Amino acid sequence: MKDLVEYVIKAIVAEPDAVKVTEENSDDGLLIKLEVAPDDKGRVIGRQGRVAQALRTLLRVKAAREETRVRLEIL
Repeated sequence: MKDLVEYVIKAIVAEPDAVKVTEENSDDGLLIKLEVAPDDKGRVIGRQGRVAQALRTLLRVKAAREETRVRLEIL
């Protein structure tokens, strides 16, 4: 899932080299932390959070196929 997030976000942001994605396993499932350049945060979140919500939906679908849970944190 880390690769999916990284691929999509690098296509959106102006500074793809500043994108950092980390995964952490926990009892609740998988936690994906996304760090981008401060100027790119608005692009990742989108107007009224639409881009972030779409990304979370994609992750939820992929997690359902793998029978796990996933959360996305944008730092």
